[in-house]
Amino acid sequence: MGIGASCADAQAMTNTHKATAAVRACLLTVCALIVAGSVPARAAAPPESLAGNWLYVTVTRGDARSSDTRGTLLLCDPPQGHAHAVRACEELRAAGGDIGRIPPKEVYCPMIYAPVTTSARGEWGGRAVRYKETHSNSCVMAARTGSVFALSD
Repeated sequence: MGIGASCADAQAMTNTHKATAAVRACLLTVCALIVAGSVPARAAAPPESLAGNWLYVTVTRGDARSSDTRGTLLLCDPPQGHAHAVRACEELRAAGGDIGRIPPKEVYCPMIYAPVTTSARGEWGGRAVRYKETHSNSCVMAARTGSVFALSD
């Protein structure tokens, strides 16, 4: 009976190790999905054949864990694909395609913390453009970036 009990214990231990390994694998998969889910959803990448000045712009409301991300492709030759394409392209042309050089508007914004993260990637004047910044709220975002990230009417 002692030998049979030892074999049963060994088999139970092996099954326990298999179950523990399976649980670990499931937990790692769930963690990976949670991390991937916290990354803003990306729309299809713009076609490689895009010519001229263009940016794929996104706005994420909330903190870094938020999934409230909206984005669109802003084309500037001719202006299209964006709710305020004409104005956004004018502002970008004046700033040489550098969002950080768009002159800030003189407005009074509430001191309410409701973070908004803006990002842009694309091409302007034959060079790659990369931009990302978190603003304290949407009023500050609009004052600092003009119409570039004004995705709704």
